[in-house]
Amino acid sequence: MDDEYEDNMEDDQQTNTSGAQSESYLEEVAKIQDVLAPGGIFVEYIRTNSVTLVWDPPDSISSFELTYSSATTTKTSVISNVKTIEVEGLCPETEYTFSLVSVSENGVRSVGVTTTACTKPVPPENFKVENVSATSVTLIWDAAGCMKKFNLLCCQNREIIQKMTTEIGTVAFSDLNPGNKYSFHIATVLTNGDRSKEAVTYAQTKTKLHSLLQDLGLEQYYPNKLSLSAVLQIDKRSVTDEPAQSLACLPWLFLKKLMMVNVTARSVKYSLPSEEREDLSSLDIYNDPMDLLNDENSSVNPLDIVTALFLCSDGFLQQEMVAKMSMCQFSVPLLLPNCDTQQCTFILWAMRDIVKKFRPHSLSDPRGFVEDRIVHSKLPLVSFVRLGDCSFSKSQILNKLFSNPQQYHDTFVHHGMDFGDISRRISDGLVEISWYLPCGNKNIDVFPEPLAFANLRGDISTFETQYTFLCQTSTAVFVFFDTLNTNLKFLTNQHAKAQFFLVGNRQSKALNMEHLKSIASEMSLKKNNIILKTNQNDASFVKQLHSSISYIINRLPNKVCLEEMDTTAHELGILVDEDIKECQNAKNNAHGITKNIQDTLHFKEVQLPLQGKIWKDLAKLEKEECRLRKAGGQNIETYKSDLQMKKTELRKQQSKYDISQAMTCFVTALTSSSLERSFFLKWMRMNLDNVSRESLSSLRELYKEKSQSSENKEEIKQLDQQISSSSLGTEHFLREMGQLYEAAVSLPENVESRKQMLHLPRLCAELMLDGFPLELVDGDASNIPLRWVNDVLQHLNSLVQPNNKIMVVTVLGVQSTGKSTLLNTMFGVQFAVSSGRCTRGAFMQLIRVTEDIKGELDCDYLVIIDTEGLKSPELAKLDDSHEHDNELATLVVGLSDITIINIAMENCTEMKDILQIVVHAFLRMKEIGKKPKCQFVHQNVADVSAYDKNMRDRKILLEQLNEMTEAASKMENKHEYKSFTDVMEYDPETCNWYIPGLWHGNPPMAPVNAGYSEAVYDLKKNMVAVVKKQRTQITRSNITEFLEWTKSLWNSVKYENFIFSFRNSLVADAYMRLCTEFHKWEWLFKKHMHSWLTGAEARVSNFEMMKLKSDKSDLQDLLRRLKQEAVTKLDTLEKTTMENLSRYFEQTEGHVYLVEKYREDFASSVKSVRREIQSSLWTYLESIVDIRRGMNNLDNIKKTFTNTMEKKVLVLLEELRKRNSSRSDAQTTDKDLDDSFEKIWQETVNELSFAGLKERNIFNYVFRQLRENMKQKGGFVTEQLNQVKLKDYGTGPFIVKKEHFFKELWKRLFSDNSTMDLQVMADDLIFTCSQLVQEKTETQSDYHDTYIQEILHIIDGRFASNKNMGFSDEFELSLKLYICGFSARKFEHMHKCFITKNDPRRCLDQFKDKYCNDFKDLFDDRDQCQRKAEEFTQLCLSPAAETFIYSSLGPDIVDAMLQGKNAFQFSTRAFFQYSLLMHLLNEDRFELYFEYILTYERFVKRWILGQVTEQFSNGHELFELEERHLKGITKETLEAIKMTQNETKEGGIKGFIHSICRKLGQKLVIPKDALETVMALNNSSQEPFARWLIKSVEEMEQSLKKKLKEDNIQSKLRKLQMKPQDELFKRVFGCGKQCPFCKSPCEAGGGAHTEHCASVHRPQGLGLYRFLQSKKLVTDICSTDVHSEAQFQCHETNYENHPYKRYREIFPDWHIPADPSIEASNYWKYVMARFNTKFAESYDALPADIPFLWKMITKQQALTSLKESFSIK
Repeated sequence: MDDEYEDNMEDDQQTNTSGAQSESYLEEVAKIQDVLAPGGIFVEYIRTNSVTLVWDPPDSISSFELTYSSATTTKTSVISNVKTIEVEGLCPETEYTFSLVSVSENGVRSVGVTTTACTKPVPPENFKVENVSATSVTLIWDAAGCMKKFNLLCCQNREIIQKMTTEIGTVAFSDLNPGNKYSFHIATVLTNGDRSKEAVTYAQTKTKLHSLLQDLGLEQYYPNKLSLSAVLQIDKRSVTDEPAQSLACLPWLFLKKLMMVNVTARSVKYSLPSEEREDLSSLDIYNDPMDLLNDENSSVNPLDIVTALFLCSDGFLQQEMVAKMSMCQFSVPLLLPNCDTQQCTFILWAMRDIVKKFRPHSLSDPRGFVEDRIVHSKLPLVSFVRLGDCSFSKSQILNKLFSNPQQYHDTFVHHGMDFGDISRRISDGLVEISWYLPCGNKNIDVFPEPLAFANLRGDISTFETQYTFLCQTSTAVFVFFDTLNTNLKFLTNQHAKAQFFLVGNRQSKALNMEHLKSIASEMSLKKNNIILKTNQNDASFVKQLHSSISYIINRLPNKVCLEEMDTTAHELGILVDEDIKECQNAKNNAHGITKNIQDTLHFKEVQLPLQGKIWKDLAKLEKEECRLRKAGGQNIETYKSDLQMKKTELRKQQSKYDISQAMTCFVTALTSSSLERSFFLKWMRMNLDNVSRESLSSLRELYKEKSQSSENKEEIKQLDQQISSSSLGTEHFLREMGQLYEAAVSLPENVESRKQMLHLPRLCAELMLDGFPLELVDGDASNIPLRWVNDVLQHLNSLVQPNNKIMVVTVLGVQSTGKSTLLNTMFGVQFAVSSGRCTRGAFMQLIRVTEDIKGELDCDYLVIIDTEGLKSPELAKLDDSHEHDNELATLVVGLSDITIINIAMENCTEMKDILQIVVHAFLRMKEIGKKPKCQFVHQNVADVSAYDKNMRDRKILLEQLNEMTEAASKMENKHEYKSFTDVMEYDPETCNWYIPGLWHGNPPMAPVNAGYSEAVYDLKKNMVAVVKKQRTQITRSNITEFLEWTKSLWNSVKYENFIFSFRNSLVADAYMRLCTEFHKWEWLFKKHMHSWLTGAEARVSNFEMMKLKSDKSDLQDLLRRLKQEAVTKLDTLEKTTMENLSRYFEQTEGHVYLVEKYREDFASSVKSVRREIQSSLWTYLESIVDIRRGMNNLDNIKKTFTNTMEKKVLVLLEELRKRNSSRSDAQTTDKDLDDSFEKIWQETVNELSFAGLKERNIFNYVFRQLRENMKQKGGFVTEQLNQVKLKDYGTGPFIVKKEHFFKELWKRLFSDNSTMDLQVMADDLIFTCSQLVQEKTETQSDYHDTYIQEILHIIDGRFASNKNMGFSDEFELSLKLYICGFSARKFEHMHKCFITKNDPRRCLDQFKDKYCNDFKDLFDDRDQCQRKAEEFTQLCLSPAAETFIYSSLGPDIVDAMLQGKNAFQFSTRAFFQYSLLMHLLNEDRFELYFEYILTYERFVKRWILGQVTEQFSNGHELFELEERHLKGITKETLEAIKMTQNETKEGGIKGFIHSICRKLGQKLVIPKDALETVMALNNSSQEPFARWLIKSVEEMEQSLKKKLKEDNIQSKLRKLQMKPQDELFKRVFGCGKQCPFCKSPCEAGGGAHTEHCASVHRPQGLGLYRFLQSKKLVTDICSTDVHSEAQFQCHETNYENHPYKRYREIFPDWHIPADPSIEASNYWKYVMARFNTKFAESYDALPADIPFLWKMITKQQALTSLKESFSIK
């Protein structure tokens, strides 16, 4: 309706505007005037989106039309029977025009009435708080739209606080009160004055504290959530110099510097990143100079940082901060304010760890000193406070009061310091404390007696509680003021025990002297109690204060200790940091343990008995088990058995002790919550330090003094023992825990007391994660409780999995040279620091590495090891600690990734001896593959130009290191190391660090030298850089591997000859991996060459057939070409293998760096493999070419006969056909044809010569080679050879005779087991050679001289490796004659068979019937295609295919054995040995052990053959391999046939067959005889022949499948060209060398290794050794003997006694390591004990005296020891 009306209106407008119908217009006007208009229209209500209108309607009018429009829209509506309307859907903040007209019943409209209205504005959207600080709130909202303003109100408790108007979308209200809640109201105001409704939001200003914490980025840590471990963890901040770029960086920068005791820690500031900095060139320095000078925004007051950090730190971080601040001579918090709660906290716990040493002048002994915890020291406390404003700096005056003129230090922060003038935000109300402690020198000390000084920050009128506390605890209170116009009662009503001193400024205009006198009178102050600063300088004023304080010291007895102040604090409602429940519980628990300690030695004996004499005796027994120094003439194994029994007895004694009361309380306390446990251990440490300090302090000083001057060395030794006995710390309790555990686990598993101790390792692991050190080496017993350490670290590993990678940093150096201090400074760790011989043994501590740097360091934790100081040589002689120091140095260097060698310049006389220990340690690590980085730290080098000045010193140091390396390498028998850089990477320019002295001045008032902290920090950064660089070179150890290193290193350290004792499962595993990979490469090398040789052999056999007519080359040319090809192939394979080896050593996984020293051995092995293959290849190629040359003559004879026969048959055929054609009635019968063929056959045979191969005298050939082989032996041998006939030798058994030994050794040798040894060797050699002869004869080829040459080469090799057996040339000749005799006999038989088989006449007769059949077929014109195709397949292709399969099958079987279920046992020689010994143990049969020991080679070969036979006996697996080759060769044959079909058809059927043979000639060796027979008399057509041939080949595949399935594995193995059992034997047999003592086989990898080794050695009696007198078998084990005082004699020693320890002088290529544990050789002990009698009977000896404990070994224990020996998990 409305729309229609609007349209009409538009029409009317068009009409009106046209002006064309004026009359009509006038009529309309008249009508409108007739209709009454509304009386008026008014706006009643205006809202944001609606307007309410009212009007007066005329009489008789009930319908109206309302039109309303804005700048953008117009709308019209018709309304009836109303006089008011609410127009909705309007836009806010928009002006509308409303027009109303009356409408008559006939539709006529009246004149309109009009009004206007503007809709209300809306409140701003998204009105919210953007930022809140302590005094301001920033608000934001959406301000889009037309021009308007925003009125804002800030209200509190409904009162308007501030008003603001703005046109933009943000505003900030400032000058608000901290911690108050405010409401914020906003309304939009239009230009016409209209206001919107208000929007409201609320905000609470931050407190001053929260505001600062937010600025400093510490909000998340409040309250007391920042832990020490979080601060100590290694992150990027801790090792980089990036400047702070925000306020939030400042606390961390402060902590970083403080933890490194850097005295510049309080001067921290930040600078904006360069892109955010203001461009100074744009500043107007004249109009706005303060912008340049105002530094307030770049930092905060240092006191605010300190206060904030203390409020956010837990008790342990507070304690560490206080300790470090005290070292820096910073004042520390006494009362810590919280400006939010208006509470303060008495900081007692945090100060408990401060121990100060000083020498007051009142001591009667001028050399005496006082050492005590500062909280226990009763000292006068002098407090400095301020009342109102003060015109001079109280703190600065205090600093000057502390300092003598030569040594000023800013103890208290003051206005004149960096950022000290920045206004404090939260630290007002802070009370700091510091101490003045005299050194005993009257010329230096400011005060003769110790004093405590307190300093209250802020006005005392504001901080009444703090002021009252100081008044009640201080000896004197100095009140600084400018004016005293305050309430006097405030000064006097504090129940003060202190004497007051008023300190004012006479020059202050505010000072009223009369008022001052009045106050002084009321306070009863004397003249001396009022100190006024006149116009004198600060020095005079300080003297005046000094006089007053000196008066206090002398006259006022009031002294107080901090510990007692907590009573006053409680009375005043001050919180005490120790009052938390966990701390108090821990305190009570610790006190319960330590309260009754009077005599530490007695306490240790009663309460900690397990770590006393028993443990030390156990440690001695463990070392004696390894070193066997006291064995004397006893049987070594019996002696070891006795030692074990003594150990067992000692453990039983230990287990008899019940857990003491003290240890029960200790362990119970450790099982509490983590927080309470930490408090408990801290209380324990402090209490125990307090107990032992009195005696230890004086003893350490005396020890230090005596060690420098005294000639009485025994006195020094006793002092050292006294120090050890008097020491009592938490480490002793943890050590006792370890012994309790070790004693418990030695008990049977079902014992209750054992079960009760099983939780202890986990407790200790949790302690390590909490940051407590673990004692790795017990310094008192010089031993590691390995089971305890093992289980603790295993639990630790499980707690941190999978983040368990670690990097180890160790420090080594002379005692008392600041090693622990260096580590504490570098890493913030808490190792014990004290004078004298403090750290005993070695301790390790974990530091977490954060995610931001974990990737760069490639570790999750840093392990820091602090060690006992190494003693000087003259002191070391007193208690044999030189040996202990060597052990310790070797251990920790071996465990380290980075070793810091700490050298104090004042001890440089001792430096050379210490360096000698270090060089030995590094040399040993080089030998076992460890590559620790080394940093030399020269301490106490003060000069700034130290680095340059010490260039000469560095040169001298390197010369000394080189000199000691050469000396050490001689001692360790490693002459290849001439200089230190041969042992490790060392650059004198980058591996030396010069660090100034720790103290800046004279302690105890000296702060830490800033240069010390900076130098240590530089060292730390450099170490991190070294680690980052090293990350790509080696794999980081995890905790389990670290543990393995610890165990194996310590075990090896216990043996004196370290390098030759080292065993480690990580090294063993890395070596096994390398061996496994090398064996794979070696096998690939051999397999590729075997494949090539198979093809080469086919080419030689098929040479004449393959050769083109134009080719004039002969077999010699082919041999030359094959050798060239072989060299190329060998070069390629050698290069590939070398590249594989290089790539293997480039990887970082698998601890490859540990076997770096074997790299050259394996590279040599690659070359050796290549040489061996090339040598055997040349020999084989020459032999087959020679044999082929002889066969070619035979082939020519056969071919001549065939051709002649064929011609005569064809002539005969022609005659017969002619005869038949001329006689039509005559029919030639089969008999006629047979007769005709027989006649012509005989004619042909008679015509031709059949001179075949000439028979040779093989004995002569073999004898000639023997004579050539022995010609170097001299005239005697030549004479003997002239008198023998080879045919007379080689029959019957070979028996060793006395003539077979050197005459001068005969009596000695023939009386012991040497005869049997020699017989065993001879039998083995005969067996090996007979096997080789059998292999050669099975080939059914002709004899060749290379066969006997190969056998003689094997014999010579065996003689060379056993030359120590003392055999004579006569023995060598006899054995060679014997072996050559039976070899010649076998070769002669083979030769005769070969001649017979290849006799031309015999070969022709073989095919006579076939020729006859061909003749008949030709005569009868029968189609020969099918028969000839079948003959060609059966006689030529099928045998060739079968031969090919068997030539290819050998490598496949080897592959299957190396990849299947047997892969493990054939992967390396060591694993093969393990598998063999495991098999023997499972079989548990004496006969097998006897065969294994005496005929090892035969046993191994038989066992391997059995393994191969067993795996392939089911037939399926082997048939799959055969079928694969059969399908392949069948496919190639069919393709050859099809390809030949497509070629030109020249040469007829013979050419066709020849072409097929040439195509297959690279792989198949086609029998020549059969081929000639097939092609003779063949009239087949090519196409049908080809079709039939394809069918025959397909049928051949099926028939060969059937044949292969029917053959058994044994017959197949005999047919193989490559015998898999032989290849596997070569792989695992190795070099064949045996231990010179017990005959254990060498297991070293590669063929060219320079050192032989075996994983497990045997009792020597099993190797035939017996005692000369008693004839009893020997039980000694060489892996024990080589570390004992025992001696041996043999042929190599000229039967003189030689120490086992120096066995390498006699057998330099053998490495016999110590057993990794006493149980390692249990396997062979078990075998010998079990079969002792049977071995004795078999060896014609008496049974051995078996040690008692050997008889107790079970089969399971034997199996366990076997696994341990071979590092099988």
